[in-house]
Amino acid sequence: MSDFRTSQNQAHPNKTNSIMTVIIVLQILFVSIQIWFLFGALNNALEGNLYFAFTTFIGSTIMAIASFWVLRYLPEPLKKKQDKRPRVNVNRQP
Repeated sequence: MSDFRTSQNQAHPNKTNSIMTVIIVLQILFVSIQIWFLFGALNNALEGNLYFAFTTFIGSTIMAIASFWVLRYLPEPLKKKQDKRPRVNVNRQP
């Protein structure tokens, strides 16, 4: 039985592109939520509400861990198949 990585490497390029698109969208979502947490934490910390700032710090840390966890599902780059025919230079000058 194969594991996820070997199955992913043998997948069709269109499926690989779909996986990449989903991962990019998730990363954008996680980063935008972290920026939202940052603004909320700064506004509430300036008002003296440190409990909310601490809570958003924990939430931002969880989002960072989730972002790094999603990165493990990135597919490996596609490798070009080598041509087995010998190359012939057709532009030879005598």
